[in-house]
Amino acid sequence: MRARAERAAPPPARRRRRITPALRRALPWALLLVLAAGVYGAVVLSRLPAGEAILGRAADRALAASAALGLVVGDIEVEGRETTETATIMAALAATRGTPILAVSPERAQQKLESLPWVRSASIERRLPGTLIVRLVERHPLAVWQHAGKQELIDREGAVIPVTDLTRFSRLPTVVGEDAASHAAQLIAMLAREPELAARVTAAVRVDDRRWNVRIDNAIDVLLPEANPGDAWARLAALERSDQLLQRDIRTVDLRLPDRLVLRAADPPPAPAAPAKRARAPGKNT
Repeated sequence: MRARAERAAPPPARRRRRITPALRRALPWALLLVLAAGVYGAVVLSRLPAGEAILGRAADRALAASAALGLVVGDIEVEGRETTETATIMAALAATRGTPILAVSPERAQQKLESLPWVRSASIERRLPGTLIVRLVERHPLAVWQHAGKQELIDREGAVIPVTDLTRFSRLPTVVGEDAASHAAQLIAMLAREPELAARVTAAVRVDDRRWNVRIDNAIDVLLPEANPGDAWARLAALERSDQLLQRDIRTVDLRLPDRLVLRAADPPPAPAAPAKRARAPGKNT
Protein backbone atom coordinates (compact mmCIF):
# COMPACT_ATOMS: atom_id res chain seq x y z
CA MET A 1 0.00 0.00 0.00
CA ARG A 2 1.51 3.16 -1.12
CA ALA A 3 1.57 5.74 1.55
CA ARG A 4 0.19 9.03 0.64
CA ALA A 5 2.51 11.90 0.99
CA GLU A 6 0.92 14.45 3.23
CA ARG A 7 1.27 17.97 2.24
CA ALA A 8 1.15 20.56 4.86
CA ALA A 9 -1.72 22.88 4.40
CA PRO A 10 -0.53 26.28 3.37
CA PRO A 11 -0.89 28.93 6.08
CA PRO A 12 -3.83 31.15 5.62
CA ALA A 13 -2.92 34.27 3.70
CA ARG A 14 -2.59 37.42 5.82
CA ARG A 15 -4.94 40.10 4.92
CA ARG A 16 -3.45 43.52 4.60
CA ARG A 17 -5.24 46.08 6.59
CA ARG A 18 -6.10 48.99 4.53
CA ILE A 19 -6.37 52.44 6.06
CA THR A 20 -9.83 53.59 5.48
CA PRO A 21 -10.43 57.16 4.29
CA ALA A 22 -12.00 57.97 7.63
CA LEU A 23 -8.91 56.76 9.51
CA ARG A 24 -6.64 58.67 7.17
CA ARG A 25 -8.57 61.86 7.89
CA ALA A 26 -8.46 61.23 11.62
CA LEU A 27 -4.70 60.46 11.79
CA PRO A 28 -3.43 64.08 11.67
CA TRP A 29 -5.84 65.04 14.40
CA ALA A 30 -4.65 62.14 16.52
CA LEU A 31 -1.03 63.22 16.08
CA LEU A 32 -2.01 66.76 16.98
CA LEU A 33 -3.72 65.53 20.12
CA VAL A 34 -0.61 63.55 21.11
CA LEU A 35 1.57 66.62 20.58
CA ALA A 36 -0.84 68.81 22.52
CA ALA A 37 -0.90 66.28 25.35
CA GLY A 38 2.91 66.31 25.45
CA VAL A 39 3.03 70.09 25.55
CA TYR A 40 0.32 70.18 28.20
CA GLY A 41 2.20 67.63 30.26
CA ALA A 42 5.37 69.71 30.04
CA VAL A 43 3.48 72.83 31.11
CA VAL A 44 1.88 70.98 34.03
CA LEU A 45 5.23 69.58 35.09
CA SER A 46 6.83 73.00 34.91
CA ARG A 47 4.27 74.32 37.42
CA LEU A 48 4.93 71.57 39.93
CA PRO A 49 7.76 71.95 42.45
CA ALA A 50 9.51 68.87 41.11
CA GLY A 51 8.39 69.39 37.52
CA GLU A 52 11.13 71.82 36.54
CA ALA A 53 13.76 69.43 37.83
CA ILE A 54 12.22 66.57 35.84
CA LEU A 55 12.09 68.64 32.67
CA GLY A 56 15.63 69.89 33.27
CA ARG A 57 16.96 66.34 33.65
CA ALA A 58 15.12 65.30 30.52
CA ALA A 59 16.60 68.22 28.58
CA ASP A 60 20.10 67.44 29.89
CA ARG A 61 19.75 63.81 28.78
CA ALA A 62 18.54 64.90 25.36
CA LEU A 63 21.51 67.27 24.96
CA ALA A 64 23.93 64.60 26.12
CA ALA A 65 22.44 62.17 23.61
CA SER A 66 22.78 64.75 20.81
CA ALA A 67 26.40 65.37 21.78
CA ALA A 68 27.07 61.61 21.69
CA LEU A 69 25.76 61.63 18.13
CA GLY A 70 28.31 64.33 17.19
CA LEU A 71 26.09 67.42 17.38
CA VAL A 72 28.66 69.59 19.13
CA VAL A 73 30.15 72.98 18.27
CA GLY A 74 33.26 72.44 16.21
CA ASP A 75 33.55 75.71 14.35
CA ILE A 76 32.35 79.29 14.98
CA GLU A 77 32.34 81.67 12.01
CA VAL A 78 31.92 85.41 12.64
CA GLU A 79 31.10 87.79 9.80
CA GLY A 80 31.09 91.60 9.96
CA ARG A 81 33.17 92.00 13.11
CA GLU A 82 35.29 95.15 13.19
CA THR A 83 35.20 96.57 16.72
CA THR A 84 33.43 94.03 18.93
CA GLU A 85 35.91 91.81 20.77
CA THR A 86 35.90 88.10 20.00
CA ALA A 87 35.70 87.19 23.69
CA THR A 88 32.54 89.28 24.01
CA ILE A 89 30.95 87.41 21.12
CA MET A 90 31.84 84.06 22.66
CA ALA A 91 30.34 85.12 25.97
CA ALA A 92 27.09 86.10 24.24
CA LEU A 93 26.93 82.73 22.51
CA ALA A 94 27.65 80.89 25.77
CA ALA A 95 29.44 78.30 23.65
CA THR A 96 32.91 76.97 23.03
CA ARG A 97 34.19 74.08 20.97
CA GLY A 98 32.59 70.90 22.27
CA THR A 99 29.40 72.53 23.57
CA PRO A 100 26.26 70.68 22.41
CA ILE A 101 25.12 72.78 19.48
CA LEU A 102 21.47 72.32 20.39
CA ALA A 103 22.21 73.98 23.74
CA VAL A 104 22.99 77.27 21.96
CA SER A 105 19.94 79.54 21.81
CA PRO A 106 20.15 81.80 18.72
CA GLU A 107 17.43 84.08 20.11
CA ARG A 108 19.15 84.61 23.46
CA ALA A 109 22.54 85.14 21.79
CA GLN A 110 21.01 87.65 19.39
CA GLN A 111 19.53 89.67 22.25
CA LYS A 112 22.86 89.74 24.09
CA LEU A 113 24.81 90.75 21.00
CA GLU A 114 22.39 93.52 20.03
CA SER A 115 22.69 94.98 23.53
CA LEU A 116 26.42 95.63 22.93
CA PRO A 117 27.46 99.23 22.15
CA TRP A 118 28.90 98.57 18.69
CA VAL A 119 26.35 96.04 17.37
CA ARG A 120 23.38 97.39 15.43
CA SER A 121 21.99 93.97 14.46
CA ALA A 122 23.01 90.34 14.77
CA SER A 123 21.86 86.94 13.55
CA ILE A 124 22.99 83.47 14.62
CA GLU A 125 22.62 80.34 12.52
CA ARG A 126 23.11 76.75 13.68
CA ARG A 127 24.42 74.74 10.75
CA LEU A 128 24.33 71.10 11.79
CA PRO A 129 26.22 69.08 12.72
CA GLY A 130 28.69 71.49 14.33
CA THR A 131 28.95 75.03 12.91
CA LEU A 132 27.71 78.30 14.39
CA ILE A 133 27.57 81.28 12.05
CA VAL A 134 27.38 84.76 13.60
CA ARG A 135 26.59 87.70 11.33
CA LEU A 136 27.07 91.19 12.75
CA VAL A 137 26.23 94.64 11.44
CA GLU A 138 28.31 97.07 13.49
CA ARG A 139 27.87 100.78 14.03
CA HIS A 140 30.35 103.23 12.48
CA PRO A 141 31.08 106.42 14.44
CA LEU A 142 30.32 109.55 12.47
CA ALA A 143 30.54 112.53 14.83
CA VAL A 144 30.38 113.72 18.39
CA TRP A 145 26.96 115.15 19.20
CA GLN A 146 26.94 118.04 21.67
CA HIS A 147 23.55 118.85 23.17
CA ALA A 148 21.92 119.49 26.54
CA GLY A 149 25.29 120.05 28.14
CA LYS A 150 26.71 116.64 27.21
CA GLN A 151 28.61 114.95 24.41
CA GLU A 152 27.70 111.62 22.82
CA LEU A 153 29.05 109.54 19.97
CA ILE A 154 26.62 109.01 17.08
CA ASP A 155 26.59 106.75 14.02
CA ARG A 156 25.51 107.45 10.45
CA GLU A 157 21.84 107.04 11.36
CA GLY A 158 22.13 109.59 14.16
CA ALA A 159 21.75 106.89 16.82
CA VAL A 160 23.82 107.22 19.98
CA ILE A 161 26.64 104.72 20.45
CA PRO A 162 26.74 104.23 24.23
CA VAL A 163 30.45 104.61 24.92
CA THR A 164 31.74 106.67 27.83
CA ASP A 165 35.32 107.45 26.78
CA LEU A 166 35.35 109.75 23.74
CA THR A 167 39.09 110.41 23.83
CA ARG A 168 39.93 108.31 20.80
CA PHE A 169 37.23 110.02 18.75
CA SER A 170 38.62 113.53 19.17
CA ARG A 171 39.37 113.77 15.44
CA LEU A 172 35.71 113.41 14.52
CA PRO A 173 33.75 116.62 13.90
CA THR A 174 31.40 117.88 16.57
CA VAL A 175 27.80 118.67 15.65
CA VAL A 176 25.94 120.98 18.00
CA GLY A 177 22.20 121.30 18.53
CA GLU A 178 19.22 119.27 19.68
CA ASP A 179 18.31 118.21 16.14
CA ALA A 180 21.87 118.05 14.80
CA ALA A 181 22.26 114.26 15.10
CA SER A 182 19.55 113.40 12.59
CA HIS A 183 21.03 115.75 9.97
CA ALA A 184 24.72 115.06 10.59
CA ALA A 185 25.19 112.35 7.94
CA GLN A 186 23.80 114.56 5.19
CA LEU A 187 26.04 117.44 6.23
CA ILE A 188 29.22 115.38 6.44
CA ALA A 189 28.53 113.76 3.08
CA MET A 190 28.21 117.23 1.55
CA LEU A 191 31.42 118.48 3.21
CA ALA A 192 33.29 115.42 1.95
CA ARG A 193 32.83 116.59 -1.65
CA GLU A 194 35.67 119.03 -0.88
CA PRO A 195 38.00 116.76 1.11
CA GLU A 196 40.81 119.26 1.68
CA LEU A 197 38.44 121.79 3.20
CA ALA A 198 36.41 119.13 5.04
CA ALA A 199 39.56 117.98 6.84
CA ARG A 200 39.77 121.41 8.47
CA VAL A 201 36.20 121.35 9.86
CA THR A 202 36.19 121.06 13.65
CA ALA A 203 32.51 121.66 14.44
CA ALA A 204 29.13 122.43 12.95
CA VAL A 205 26.20 124.16 14.65
CA ARG A 206 22.62 123.47 13.54
CA VAL A 207 20.70 126.76 13.37
CA ASP A 208 16.92 126.71 13.86
CA ASP A 209 16.68 123.25 12.27
CA ARG A 210 17.20 124.94 8.90
CA ARG A 211 20.87 125.35 8.12
CA TRP A 212 24.43 124.98 9.42
CA ASN A 213 27.26 127.19 10.64
CA VAL A 214 30.54 125.36 10.06
CA ARG A 215 33.67 126.15 12.04
CA ILE A 216 37.00 125.79 10.24
CA ASP A 217 40.38 125.48 11.97
CA ASN A 218 38.50 126.09 15.22
CA ALA A 219 38.63 129.80 14.40
CA ILE A 220 36.49 130.80 11.37
CA ASP A 221 32.71 130.42 11.20
CA VAL A 222 31.23 129.72 7.77
CA LEU A 223 27.50 130.53 7.51
CA LEU A 224 25.97 128.14 4.98
CA PRO A 225 22.62 128.90 3.34
CA GLU A 226 19.46 126.88 3.87
CA ALA A 227 19.04 126.29 0.12
CA ASN A 228 21.82 124.65 -1.90
CA PRO A 229 24.48 124.56 0.82
CA GLY A 230 26.58 122.24 -1.34
CA ASP A 231 26.99 124.93 -4.01
CA ALA A 232 28.08 127.47 -1.40
CA TRP A 233 30.57 124.99 0.06
CA ALA A 234 32.05 124.33 -3.40
CA ARG A 235 32.35 128.09 -3.99
CA LEU A 236 34.22 128.51 -0.72
CA ALA A 237 36.61 125.67 -1.61
CA ALA A 238 37.33 127.25 -4.99
CA LEU A 239 38.09 130.61 -3.34
CA GLU A 240 40.41 128.94 -0.86
CA ARG A 241 42.32 127.23 -3.66
CA SER A 242 42.64 130.41 -5.76
CA ASP A 243 42.96 133.17 -3.16
CA GLN A 244 43.69 131.44 0.20
CA LEU A 245 40.63 133.21 1.53
CA LEU A 246 40.69 131.39 4.85
CA GLN A 247 44.29 132.36 5.50
CA ARG A 248 43.28 135.95 6.03
CA ASP A 249 42.56 137.54 9.38
CA ILE A 250 38.81 137.01 9.29
CA ARG A 251 36.29 135.71 11.77
CA THR A 252 33.18 134.98 9.66
CA VAL A 253 32.43 134.01 6.07
CA ASP A 254 28.75 134.55 5.24
CA LEU A 255 27.63 132.48 2.23
CA ARG A 256 23.89 132.79 2.79
CA LEU A 257 23.40 135.07 -0.24
CA PRO A 258 24.04 133.34 -3.57
CA ASP A 259 25.35 136.43 -5.38
CA ARG A 260 27.74 137.83 -2.80
CA LEU A 261 30.27 136.97 -0.16
CA VAL A 262 30.34 138.78 3.17
CA LEU A 263 33.48 138.70 5.28
CA ARG A 264 33.80 139.90 8.83
CA ALA A 265 37.24 140.67 10.12
CA ALA A 266 38.52 139.26 13.32
CA ASP A 267 38.39 141.52 16.32
CA PRO A 268 41.65 143.45 16.72
CA PRO A 269 43.65 142.59 19.77
CA PRO A 270 43.02 144.93 22.71
CA ALA A 271 45.41 147.87 22.94
CA PRO A 272 47.96 147.57 25.69
CA ALA A 273 47.03 149.54 28.77
CA ALA A 274 48.97 152.76 29.37
CA PRO A 275 51.40 152.54 32.23
CA ALA A 276 50.02 154.04 35.40
CA LYS A 277 51.59 157.32 36.54
CA ARG A 278 53.41 157.19 39.79
CA ALA A 279 51.82 159.44 42.41
CA ARG A 280 54.04 162.16 43.88
CA ALA A 281 54.62 162.19 47.56
CA PRO A 282 52.96 165.22 49.21
CA GLY A 283 55.18 168.19 50.00
CA LYS A 284 57.85 167.34 47.43
CA ASN A 285 58.70 169.53 44.43
CA THR A 286 59.51 168.05 41.04
